[in-house]
Amino acid sequence: MKQEIRTDAAPKSGGVYSQGIVAGNLVFTAGQVPRDPVTGQIPHGIDAQTRLVLRNVSAILEAAGCSMKDVVKTTVHLANLADWDGFNVAYCDMFPEPRPARTTVRTPLESILVEIDVVAIRPS
Repeated sequence: MKQEIRTDAAPKSGGVYSQGIVAGNLVFTAGQVPRDPVTGQIPHGIDAQTRLVLRNVSAILEAAGCSMKDVVKTTVHLANLADWDGFNVAYCDMFPEPRPARTTVRTPLESILVEIDVVAIRPS
């Protein structure tokens, strides 16, 4: 059985997909972009974009009854691998230890620098 997760605290889906899905004790988020859910603005720079993406992820997790400490896997898309160091600083600030397993790939993203989706375990 699966349940859709929706929250106004994260950007609305830009297509025919859910912000998040709960399946059993797992929570899956859609790829989140650095768009402010209230203003629609995209900040400049990898640090600001990474932090906003992860705040959007956090909002979806909270709507599902989770937090960032429950994340076990992330998939990160970076437009430019030269942003690695700046991305890593913001990423480490946003995730408590032990940090989740992570896959990071270079992806041609239009007008943004980073997109992230996660898998979390929902607390019992």
